[in-house]
Amino acid sequence: MIWNPSEGINIGFFTIRFYSLMFVIAFGLGWYIMKHIFNREKQPIEKLDTLFIWTVIATLLGARLGHVFFYDWEYYRNHVLEILLPFRFSPKFEFTGFQGLASHGAAVAIIIAMYFYSTKVIKKPMLWVLDRVVIPVACGAVFVRIGNFFNSEIVGKITDSPFGIRFIRDYYSPKEAVNLTKISNVNQAYDALVTDPKYAALLERVPAKHPAQLYEAGLYVFVFLILFFLYWKTKTAEKHGLLFGYFLILLWTVRFVVEFVKESQGGIEETFGLFSTGQWLSIPFILLGIYYLFVAEKPIEEDKI
Repeated sequence: MIWNPSEGINIGFFTIRFYSLMFVIAFGLGWYIMKHIFNREKQPIEKLDTLFIWTVIATLLGARLGHVFFYDWEYYRNHVLEILLPFRFSPKFEFTGFQGLASHGAAVAIIIAMYFYSTKVIKKPMLWVLDRVVIPVACGAVFVRIGNFFNSEIVGKITDSPFGIRFIRDYYSPKEAVNLTKISNVNQAYDALVTDPKYAALLERVPAKHPAQLYEAGLYVFVFLILFFLYWKTKTAEKHGLLFGYFLILLWTVRFVVEFVKESQGGIEETFGLFSTGQWLSIPFILLGIYYLFVAEKPIEEDKI
């Protein structure tokens, strides 16, 4: 299969990018799920709005900073303004958008945000909040990875398996596609590489790779369903930290396993070796999840955080 999606849905004066749309769907479904949880727990719905805003900010800011510090600090240490600004200042000024988000950074930021939300807003133990917010977070992770698939990013290693996909936009950069076809419009240049017979040789160079994003998204569906079932059909949520522990173990184990078929994304793996950066960063979360499986066996008093 050759994967060459358009950037998004063109509505004339504006293009809705698929990656951005996936984030909107993720946050929208997250709000909907939490609304039902708040109703079940008899919590004021107006406090959900604060939770939603804090989670959005924590996710985006944490993911951005996570990418900067975990994966590309050598570059950003010399381009500090580009960390939180969607521009590149050298070799020339240009709009780039925010290129690079890391889920590990988002996880840390969400945990920090939930601490302040639990103490300042809802007045519940932090683990009570985390046990419930991980359900929509697991759901959102599915759509984030689908967004990565649309962007042809975080691709897998070369494979000859029947699951392999030829990511044309991963192999040829936009500049290369334009230069090779002499077509100034990037999308039209990519389309020409795929459909015009005179570029058949260029197309044949593109190797098939594992669609690691889809592997991860599919497994996250099961993580979400397991957490959803445990919350709605069992008494798991009565033990503070137990659902949170299951979430950490399940989600980051999926990430750890799928990393074996992903291309290297750089970062700290060059220093530590053996595992990829994503795997090294997943291990502490898995260990923390195992810890909560044990401490959750003892009821945690409602007035303790």
